[in-house]
Amino acid sequence: MIALTLLWGVGVVALAFWWPSAWWGMALWVPWTTVLVYDLLQTRHAILRNFPIVGHGRYFMEILRPKIYQYFIESDTNGTPINRVFRSVVYARAKKELDTNPFGTQTDVYEEGYEWMNHSIRPLPLSEVVQQPRVLVGGPDCTQPYHLSILNISAMSFGALSKHAIMALNEGAARAGFAHNTGEGGISAYHLSGGGDLIFQFGTGYFGCRAPDGSFSPEEFQKRAQLPQVKMVEIKLSQGAKPGHGGILPADKNTPEIASIRGVKVGETVLSPPYHTAFHTPIELMEFVARLRYLSGGKPVGFKLCVGRCSEFIALCKAMIETGIKPDFIAIDGGEGGTGAAPLEFSNSVGMPLREGLAFAYDALVGYGLKRDIKLLASGKILTGFHIFRALALGADACYSARGMMLALGCIQALECNRNTCPTGVATQDPALVKGLVVSDKATRVANFHQETVEAFIELLAAAGLSQPDQINRTHVFRRINVHEIRRYDQIYPYLEEGCLRHRHTVPPHWLFDVDEADATRFPCA
Repeated sequence: MIALTLLWGVGVVALAFWWPSAWWGMALWVPWTTVLVYDLLQTRHAILRNFPIVGHGRYFMEILRPKIYQYFIESDTNGTPINRVFRSVVYARAKKELDTNPFGTQTDVYEEGYEWMNHSIRPLPLSEVVQQPRVLVGGPDCTQPYHLSILNISAMSFGALSKHAIMALNEGAARAGFAHNTGEGGISAYHLSGGGDLIFQFGTGYFGCRAPDGSFSPEEFQKRAQLPQVKMVEIKLSQGAKPGHGGILPADKNTPEIASIRGVKVGETVLSPPYHTAFHTPIELMEFVARLRYLSGGKPVGFKLCVGRCSEFIALCKAMIETGIKPDFIAIDGGEGGTGAAPLEFSNSVGMPLREGLAFAYDALVGYGLKRDIKLLASGKILTGFHIFRALALGADACYSARGMMLALGCIQALECNRNTCPTGVATQDPALVKGLVVSDKATRVANFHQETVEAFIELLAAAGLSQPDQINRTHVFRRINVHEIRRYDQIYPYLEEGCLRHRHTVPPHWLFDVDEADATRFPCA
């Protein structure tokens, strides 16, 4: 566009020497160039920085909402509709713009699946509600527990995201005081640039703690896990977008810098194995957790998974009891989780959805008397204060958000994540596109989104007459089953008695099959 504009200006001047009337061409060229320069210099809109002048077409399409604009970009990476109101609220909160909702409820309250929370006739004043809700993560064997925010950045690697996106996320986390999960791609200089707290995640590829042969390296792990900025360690067993399938880094995104950080060959598609080689059984996983806790200097260590076969999660509980080793936290990812690249079948048809998986994991831990020492984190389309409230009602102690943070960065759901052509510079390694994302501006938006969403959650607590997040339970949330039937969450997901799964005669009948099938000495438990 710059070359075209320069060519246009030179052409008008040259033509004017032969045809004086051509000077009128400058009447259009001057405002055109003014807009071009403005677009290139402004810092708020990556689309305009990367695509000056023509980028305004995107905002013109917004004017035509909801018919045309919604038709083109109303879906997420899995093709599942995302409520336009939720997305608009994220944008508004990130920009600190008006986020109130005109003209009442924007959904059909009689539609199957509609959910809501109850409120109190006597709500609490905000002054009586906790203002900075946090949870202390760290069991009896943890010597460096961490006060985790109620809302944090979910795992997104450098490689999947650009360096500017990573820097903006970390700086935003530092400004608002919450944690930034590194994703399984390892810790880069960009993760450390903003001073934000990190949750060091690694997966089956052991990026960031990888030996030359691709196995786990204790020395490399220790070097990174003991960094002061690293506050927690997370082993990725699986993720909701593609559970049972290893991570995918397209060749176009595998730059020399990323290859160096991950310890892989440049320019090749990187396919992580679907399973870990550092352990092979539930008992070995617990022993691995203890080893990592020691190597990290006593920091909280946990693992992330999308629930699959229930007996295998129960096998983990049995292994905890048999070894006496417990993770400090478990992150539950829903089968609806997002990613930049995943096979269609895995993203749409594999893995337990968050609500069912979270309720099951909580009940299993309570049933084996383990929950008191283990915190549960929830991830799966957490975008609003109500989403946080709902997750805590099901048993979570804190939440992750990936989509919300990406939208705060300026993601427009262009669905180019896997092509290295993201127009906003968020999910690409193309320098020409990355430059459009201005770190300082987007860091502010990330911090704003976190702050505004947590404040919305606090207002919901007050409306329910609650002063602390740990007072939320399943009686506070309702779901419409059909036009004629409504159920509370405790009716849909009944609580278990603490310790009831430890003895066969107290195991509820519908749990017997999975409890009997679970074996702490082997995977798969079938």
